[in-house]
Amino acid sequence: MPDHEPTGVPVTEREDLRADCANCFGLCCVALTLTASADFAINKDAGEPCRNLQDDFRCGIHTQLRPKGFSGCTVYDCFGAGQKVSQETYDGRDWRASPDTAQQMFQVFPVMRRLHELLWYLTEALALPAAGPLHTELRSALDSTERLTRGSAEVLSELDVSAHRDEVASLLLRTSELARAAVPRRKKRNHRGADLIGSRMRGADLRGADLRGAYLIAADLRGADLRLADLIGADFRDAELSGADLTGALFLTQAQLNAAKGDTATRLPPSLTRPAHWSFGQGTGQA
Repeated sequence: MPDHEPTGVPVTEREDLRADCANCFGLCCVALTLTASADFAINKDAGEPCRNLQDDFRCGIHTQLRPKGFSGCTVYDCFGAGQKVSQETYDGRDWRASPDTAQQMFQVFPVMRRLHELLWYLTEALALPAAGPLHTELRSALDSTERLTRGSAEVLSELDVSAHRDEVASLLLRTSELARAAVPRRKKRNHRGADLIGSRMRGADLRGADLRGAYLIAADLRGADLRLADLIGADFRDAELSGADLTGALFLTQAQLNAAKGDTATRLPPSLTRPAHWSFGQGTGQA
């Protein structure tokens, strides 16, 4: 095992995969269903504008989402799908000025969002040195996914995105296995899809662990070593990551970090940013 794992995969060259709300028609504020809960203060049907959406498509309580009961909005990430649909698929025609496009636009947006999420993962996979044997397949998958995002609104609204996602998911799993091969087998843990809600894993050695789709809600991961752990689809809501080492973690997203808790001692991949709501305490990661 080398002393230093990769410090993360920069995805900064893919700014098109980062949300640009200024060039979006507030699609996540309209197209998605909201259910009154700890995450959202209201019930809202898909296709119904959120009461906080302003005429300029900006959120009226953007700086107060958490205290106003909309923490779920702060952890949502469209991976740049909003501006892609708004400015490219519909050529800048918004659903208010062109109401005939509204229903279809709200159907296209979640499809585009899933495609853009796949592009984020594929871009990361291509930057992993260990995935060299799969680069041809990964590049082909990236190109085919890119082509799908450029389809017409009619094509996108009818697209079987689940079938495409399944094909990509299989390739990403093989990528993960290659990347995690650097960790000795005896140290790797398989928690794929596991119910780890509230688990006490403070200081745990989870290097190279398979945590794909694991439920880590409110888990105590303070000071845990998550280098080279596969975190695709893991649920980190209210998980405590203070002092944890996430450098080189595989397929970690900003939305997962935004849903968790951490501090300035939490080590992150360079492609992701420390959430504003995290504490500024130091030294909380170890007992």
